[in-house]
Amino acid sequence: MADVAGEDEDPRVAGLQRAVSRLRRELAAYRGDFAERHIAEDELAALHAMTLGGAVEARRLRRSLLVVAGALGSVSALSRALGEVRGAVDAFG
Repeated sequence: MADVAGEDEDPRVAGLQRAVSRLRRELAAYRGDFAERHIAEDELAALHAMTLGGAVEARRLRRSLLVVAGALGSVSALSRALGEVRGAVDAFG
């Protein structure tokens, strides 16, 4: 029986990929200016790379989430997408 592509993929990693991608898209589309935007973009890029590599470490994910949340501050327009990233990170325990 042939393996189906993606059959061995951890659904938590797939969920994190989707959540990070959504937040990156929404951040790119957000026209407001805030001082730590580049920090959030850099950390989201690092999270994205981590999910592509498949080596996801829960402690590193939590640290990245704190950095992104701190950088986004009170940008309410991004709160739903940030919440999805938080939920995806929580899935790793």
